[in-house]
Amino acid sequence: MTAWLPEHTPLLPGDTSHHRPHHRTEFFTGLRDRSAQRASDRAADQTAQVTAAGAAWLAGATAYPRSTLAQWEAHPASPGVLPCGSAFDVVNVPTLFGRRMLEHLWSDGPGSGPVATHRGRMLLFASPGTAQRLPSLLDWEEWGGCTGAGDGDDRVPPLLCHGTGDAVTVPPLTCSSTTPGPRWLVAPDTRTPWLPGPDVLLWACVRVARSAPPSAARDSIFPPADPDANVYDVSRRR
Repeated sequence: MTAWLPEHTPLLPGDTSHHRPHHRTEFFTGLRDRSAQRASDRAADQTAQVTAAGAAWLAGATAYPRSTLAQWEAHPASPGVLPCGSAFDVVNVPTLFGRRMLEHLWSDGPGSGPVATHRGRMLLFASPGTAQRLPSLLDWEEWGGCTGAGDGDDRVPPLLCHGTGDAVTVPPLTCSSTTPGPRWLVAPDTRTPWLPGPDVLLWACVRVARSAPPSAARDSIFPPADPDANVYDVSRRR
């Protein structure tokens, strides 16, 4: 399943893209070259770029990867739609919460897999099976249902988990920080990227939730208490 071909479409007999190996090699060689050039200009362009190996990994999520790569060759600046459940699952979180998850994953944890942004949400690519197991783990640890650990604070926002039977929009192979629509924050750059599992993402969610200030303190309309103020016991007043 892709954004350009129906799910049942094989490598079509009329598709001559496989008869142009030299042109395709030039395209993906150029993709590698552009990725290296943008990496050297990281200060000027904060949008991550997909490498040829990363594109091959993404295409491997489809039933017909050769057709998908041919379509990306023809439309490198167009977003795609890829199925979840085989090569990866996707955990879809609000952008702010997702950025805080990434901070913990990269500063205190093992890092992350590919990450994209789309329509005010962050898409964290995870190992297959995560979409089914992560909500159960959150409920088991009493962090599910948008509720903190029994204290009534809404610290863990709703997580949309995309697994088998779902599909997600992925950013174009080539885009810039000013390109509208989905963009890569951590782009795939290898044929075998490391993907976090449900236990790692659960750890990141809990870290963010526990580091959030309590809602009562965050939303209080009263000034902070004075620790030197006199406190009187009025229960005995007559």
